[in-house]
This record gives sequence, structure tokens and C-alpha cells, in this order.
Amino acid sequence: MPKRLLASTGIAAVVLPLASTPTQAAIPVVEFVKVYYDSPGSDRGGNTSLNGEYAVIRNTTKKSIQLEKWILRDVTGYKYRFPRFTLKPGKSVTVRTGQGTDSTTTLYWGRKWYVWNNTGDAAGLYRGSDLKKIDTCSWGRGDISTLCR
Repeated sequence: MPKRLLASTGIAAVVLPLASTPTQAAIPVVEFVKVYYDSPGSDRGGNTSLNGEYAVIRNTTKKSIQLEKWILRDVTGYKYRFPRFTLKPGKSVTVRTGQGTDSTTTLYWGRKWYVWNNTGDAAGLYRGSDLKKIDTCSWGRGDISTLCR
């Protein structure tokens, strides 16, 4: 709430709002930390190579967040729908493109080909209950990964 200035009219006090200062964009409850979009070596589709492509997201709050039915997607429309998964306060989870066994720190998309484009793409994270966009991370041609904050 903006600070207020009390101005006296002699009879009664009038409260006038001060101009508010611009605030930084709110930190999303779950944010992208990093996307590793160009796995090491040749892109031949092997499971090890596919799992070298991943996104890391973090819970920025002080409470656990249930990610069941949340969606991680790229610009093309490839979608990963989170299983029943609780992301604890301040913790991160890595979502790998290939196949594997889910754990408390790593989830697997189960794809047999790559998702993230090496020449530029964007990752979007959408809340499951209303599909509201929670965070995005984008990159252009260049490196092999991008830090999202």
C-alpha cells in the first residue's frame, strides 16, 4: 500500500495518497532456475542424451506446493503434465526429457526425442487448477543452457 501524507485543512485532517513507486515483478511461487537445452554430444536420441536435456524449477515459498496436473511446455506445444508430486519449500526438482524412475528430486518426461530447441525456445510453467501461466524462461541460439533468473 502506498504511503500516505496527512494534510491539515484547519478543520479536519485529510489523508492524501502519495504516488506509488514501481515495484519489481513478483517472484512466482514456482520459478524456472535453469534449462539445459543442448545435451552433451550428438543429438542421436539415446536415453542418456535425452536425459542430458532438462529444466530445473524451484518452490520460492515457505509452504509445500502440489504440482499434480501442472504443465511444463515448449513453444511448439510439447507438454509434460506433472504426476502427483509435492515440491517442498525452497526445494527444486529437475524434469528430464527422457525416461527413468521418478524420485523426490528428479522427474522424467518419458519422451523418445528432444523437446527444447537448441536454436531458441521458451519453457512455460502452468498451474494445474486453472492453467494460469506461472513462469517462463526463454533463450536464443548460443550456449547449451540458460539461467532463468
